[in-house]
Amino acid sequence: MASFMARLLENPPPGRPGRDVAGRFGAGELPSFVPRGAELHLGLLRPGITVAAPRDHRRAAGGKGLAAAPQPLGGPGPGAEPSCSSSRAPPELPGRTGLGRGGRAPSGGLRRRLRHVHGGSRELPEAGETVLCSSKCPEQIQVLCAAILRDMSPCNDLILSCDEIQDAKLLSLVSSVLLAQGNKKAEVSAVGQRIVKVLERRLPEGQSARYLLPVLSNVIRLSPESLTEEQTNVVSKKMTDWLRYASIQQGVAQSSGGFFSNPRSRQPGPVTEVDGTIATDFFTVLSVGQHYTQDQWLNVQAFSMLRNWLLCYGGKGLKTPSSDDKSGMNRSVMSMVSATSASGHLLPPKERLREKAFEYCQRVIEQSNRRPLKKDDGDLQKACLIEAVTIMDIICKQDDSYMYRAVSFLKILHGRICGDATYARALLPIAQFFLNHSKTAAVDSDAIYKHLLTDIPAQLFHNPSLAFEFVQFCKDNSQLFTEASSIFRQSFPNLFKFLAWNSPPLISEFVDFLPFLLDASTAIEIFHLLLDLPCLTAALDIQLRSAALPTSKRATSNPAVKPATCLEAFRHPLYKGMFQYLLRAESVSEDAPERLIPLRQLLRSLASSPRVVQCAETVPVLLELFFRVVAEFADGPLINQLVVLLLQRSDQLYDIPAFKDDVYRVLGSQLAMLCRLHPALVVELSTEILEFSGAVSNIQNKEVIFTHVVWAVGEYMSMSYDKRCTVEQINRFFETLEAVLFEITQLRPLASIPSYPPRAISVLMATLTKLAARSQELIPRVSLFLSKMRTFVQSPAITSVYREEDLEEILIRATELLNLLKMPSVAQFVFTPPVGVANTRFQREVNDSLPFALSIVTRLLEPAPGCMPG
Repeated sequence: MASFMARLLENPPPGRPGRDVAGRFGAGELPSFVPRGAELHLGLLRPGITVAAPRDHRRAAGGKGLAAAPQPLGGPGPGAEPSCSSSRAPPELPGRTGLGRGGRAPSGGLRRRLRHVHGGSRELPEAGETVLCSSKCPEQIQVLCAAILRDMSPCNDLILSCDEIQDAKLLSLVSSVLLAQGNKKAEVSAVGQRIVKVLERRLPEGQSARYLLPVLSNVIRLSPESLTEEQTNVVSKKMTDWLRYASIQQGVAQSSGGFFSNPRSRQPGPVTEVDGTIATDFFTVLSVGQHYTQDQWLNVQAFSMLRNWLLCYGGKGLKTPSSDDKSGMNRSVMSMVSATSASGHLLPPKERLREKAFEYCQRVIEQSNRRPLKKDDGDLQKACLIEAVTIMDIICKQDDSYMYRAVSFLKILHGRICGDATYARALLPIAQFFLNHSKTAAVDSDAIYKHLLTDIPAQLFHNPSLAFEFVQFCKDNSQLFTEASSIFRQSFPNLFKFLAWNSPPLISEFVDFLPFLLDASTAIEIFHLLLDLPCLTAALDIQLRSAALPTSKRATSNPAVKPATCLEAFRHPLYKGMFQYLLRAESVSEDAPERLIPLRQLLRSLASSPRVVQCAETVPVLLELFFRVVAEFADGPLINQLVVLLLQRSDQLYDIPAFKDDVYRVLGSQLAMLCRLHPALVVELSTEILEFSGAVSNIQNKEVIFTHVVWAVGEYMSMSYDKRCTVEQINRFFETLEAVLFEITQLRPLASIPSYPPRAISVLMATLTKLAARSQELIPRVSLFLSKMRTFVQSPAITSVYREEDLEEILIRATELLNLLKMPSVAQFVFTPPVGVANTRFQREVNDSLPFALSIVTRLLEPAPGCMPG
């Protein structure tokens, strides 16, 4: 999130600082307190180009044309005599400045004029510098020259320097050009040094530090190390004064200077709160007035850059006395008076800034409790509240003597706003504070985490900006959450609602924090939820549509009448429990994949919804990550449970063809990985595997999973991997797979021959050969079967169904396996390694070179034509 109010305009239109947000920030850089999406209606312009005052304020600004033109972000004021280190004389500008209606000129038009006057683009930087530093040039032209030079940056021919500039506006313009050069010649450091030097002295009458703070904010963003300890102390003192001692009287309206201007204007009154009452405490960003003084604008700007300033320099100061050797109650007692002690003025600059910043944030939070007169003020209250809580968190990290006051203060705040959904974004920094400090402060924060993770996702999953911030918050704090509370893992069904509704933008964040949700207690439930994620998206759609119905149409459906639509089914007793389970907020121990079968069928009408399809596309990625993480901690029983569920759920997926194909691909590959981790599962789950591999329909519908199951049987059904493996089990698997292979390769009348995947046929032949090598009484049966494969592939009925290259591969594999079985001892060693050798490097190399070995055996047993045996 960008630093809030980081680029404040130097001369905003009349209006209070907290209201005219669009007129106070540069384009492309929203303040952190502006809610996401606000840029759609703020009307921000390109960075570096002047921002026009609202139309209803231009007359007050004075006249038309150049006099009514908007003010630049930095630049000399009327009557100022700026000086610049560039010694060139100002060029003779053409009579027409190219300014359009209202005093605004396009930068492209000025660039073309300068090129025409000065003979080409090579001289453009020199012309721009000259115009920029000229005391006779109109202010608006200087602003456009600065914008052009920034647009051309980095520029090797630039010789601008800010060392001798005295005028604050001009220094702001020149600094913006220098910062755009990329720090090739230490420009950032030079600008920072000069800004601090100017701030250190008393500015002449008519000049203001307002123009310099945005530049200083950019300096600390680009190169925080460019300021020395002494310089940061200077700025910290200034910021302390700006934050705490701004005037509480409104500013005087600027006279237009026209004929009807009234020299006897009323004396300004005091600033007010957002609810209209007169302010009785110090000025803040939430104070309201018709016009503002310079120190009030500096107050707002200082708050805007306070977070970044504290992050860069706040932690480098000395700690408060006894902060390291006091703990428990002693520290708590000390903290009650540390920030309000009478000796506050004796503190070092950085500690005093923390003290005043803490008081400022408390005041802003108190102001946020007032009922605003205008809706925009309410939005600003929430945004400033977020910023204030975030700054308090930073202060407590740097000085824990503030922690106990902040804990009690923020607990009261949480109790006040937790029931208001419009404050949902403000709950994130509050939770962040307690994640950072609850352990040190020894406070129980589970109620705060539970409300955040339970209520907010269930109610506001459809808010895209909140969803992104919420998931980003969870990703950034995954480690803290898992260490601080079990609520994080228990709330994963709620968190997945964000992903189900906002799949494409959030997938990378979920990839990052999904591993923190997984452990032995949640793995099975998360596996089911991942497979049902598209179904969850459809259910959320129905939930939103049902909530939007008028109350009269939300009556409970008649249990005796079958619902005609998904919307009717949402409140029907037959489906209500299924919807509640799928939309649950917390993890439950109940394992209910089968109870959702009717619901998946009901929601089939939404399978083509774009949101559902997008969600379905994310599932394979998360499934692969799921198995990769589970492999790190899963034991034998958990792996067995996952394999059983994998085989079961392959029949229970949401009916999206592309989704099912992708899931089958992932499940097949991950099944092989689970078997490598726990080879004994083939023996331990022999019943389930036999049932799955014995169904011919699985070859057509789930070929990828089927081939991996059959491969696992041939690979791991051996005493080399599990001594519990018996000849009876090998024979039982052999008979089952033999029947399947016979079923799919038997010759039928042409009209009824189905086509089966050639890979499945090859894997079945290889597995039968491996099993026969381990139970050699089966070798004759396999040899007879393999010898008939030539007849199979040459049958006219078969050649009309399969491709020629597929049949050739089947025949080659059958011939190689048949030849290997002619040497039973070799086949037994290759397919059944001795106990203790199965997992060695030697056997892995044998397996890797098996295709080559098969071809060698074939060549040995089938010599080339014309060769006579010796």
